[in-house]
Amino acid sequence: MTLRLSNSFAALVLATATLAAPVAFAKPMSGAQAVKMIDTDNDGTVDMKEIEATASATFDRLEKDSDGTLDKKELKGRLSAAGLKQADPDMDGTVDKKEYLAAVADRFKAADPDGDGTLDAKELKSPAGKALLTLIK
Repeated sequence: MTLRLSNSFAALVLATATLAAPVAFAKPMSGAQAVKMIDTDNDGTVDMKEIEATASATFDRLEKDSDGTLDKKELKGRLSAAGLKQADPDMDGTVDKKEYLAAVADRFKAADPDGDGTLDAKELKSPAGKALLTLIK
């Protein structure tokens, strides 16, 4: 009985690890991969319009309960507690699409040190670029 229980437990642990492995071991997206995915006009850079389109689709995908907002659970760690507080000017504990896109715009600006209005692979690879990608992935 103990052996059967141990084997069942081992199988459960293995199955759980297998299901979690793609998330746990997924490599972060490179700047070049991000540009390739987001760059709809194929100019080799990403502009705010392209980022907003991706962010809007991400918001819609995350917004599961159809209340028009994302709460901490729906955000799935995309914003820290401090980031959520900053992105939530009405302080209701959630971000609506307008607030979410404003947070994306702030991160875009931070990732664009040369101020040219576009992000290349190198800029997306920076800490600020990675923070932006965290919001829109």
